Order: sequence, then C-alpha cells, then structure tokens
Amino acid sequence: MKRTLSFITVAAAFMLLMVSIGQAESANSFFDQGFEKHQQGELARSVKLYTKAIDANPAFAMAFQMRGIAQQQLKKYPQAINDYSMVIKYGEPYFKAVGYYNRGIVKNITGDFAGAVPDFSQAIELDKKMSSAFFHRGIAKSKTGDLAGQTEDFYRAAQLGDVNAEKWLNTYYPGWKQPLPPSPKPPPSDGPT
Repeated sequence: MKRTLSFITVAAAFMLLMVSIGQAESANSFFDQGFEKHQQGELARSVKLYTKAIDANPAFAMAFQMRGIAQQQLKKYPQAINDYSMVIKYGEPYFKAVGYYNRGIVKNITGDFAGAVPDFSQAIELDKKMSSAFFHRGIAKSKTGDLAGQTEDFYRAAQLGDVNAEKWLNTYYPGWKQPLPPSPKPPPSDGPT
C-alpha cells in the first residue's frame, strides 16, 4: 500500500512538473510569437499573443512589459498603465525600474504630470543612472510648476549623458558645465576672537 501511495505521489509530482514545463514552454512560445508580430508592426495581434503568454504564466513580467508597449503604441493608455503596474508587481528590480519609467511616460502623455513624478522618482530610486527618468521627471515637474526641480533634473540627466537635457541646458543655462566659483572667504575680524 505504501509503495502504491509513493508511486502515485511520484507520478502526480511528475505530472505537475510536466504541466509546469508545458505551461512555461507555451508561455514562452506565445511570447516569442507576440514579439515577432510586434516587430512586424502587427500590434493588435501581438497584444493577443502576449495575453496568451500571460494567461499561461500570470507572473510573466516581460510579457506584461511588451504588451504594455504595444498598448501604448495603440494609444490604449489605461491598458498600458495596467500592464506596467504588473511589471512593477512581478518584475525583478531592473524590470520594476523600467515599469515605473514606462508608466511615468504614459502619465506624461496623458497629462497626469503630478502622477508621473513619483513614478520617475521610483525608477530613479531603483536605477540611479537612468538619465531618461531624470529628464522626463524634469518635464513633469515643469508642467506642475516646479521649475527649479526641472532644472535640477535636467542637470542630473545631462551629467548622465542625456543629449536632450544637455541641449536644453545649453540653450537656457549656457554656463551650466562651468564649475561654481569658490565661496569668498569672510573678511578678517578687527577685534579679538
């Protein structure tokens, strides 16, 4: 009886493993097909295939990322925001940074500048060298009236190599690359100290 029970347990475990492998293979297969259609410009078809990949693996961060991009390209902004939110939920730290960044981009596109600033800030927190997050956060800050924040973010973006930020700074702050002069020393006091 114990042998039969052990055999059934091993057989059940093997079947679960095979189902898991099959689901992973089908998720990857659907993803690959979706990516191919995406590359060919068949955005609606790629969304359907990415969705099948997600159905097969509900925590497939890359499928959410790519479906979000396709949704964004189709101007289906709420759907793109939802997909980027899932990237943030399921992704590794680098993926989370990209998810926050992309969600911030869509919020900028749709005019939710106040909502975009925290997303770009989170992206920067996760990837301190993401120059484009500084640049786009600067845009969002300017739209919310934080002009000093815009300049600070553009400066940081330019330091990290963002050419758009550098062009803007060259136009509006031509001496931005010059180091600040040293602070003047206070004059000596005339009396005893």
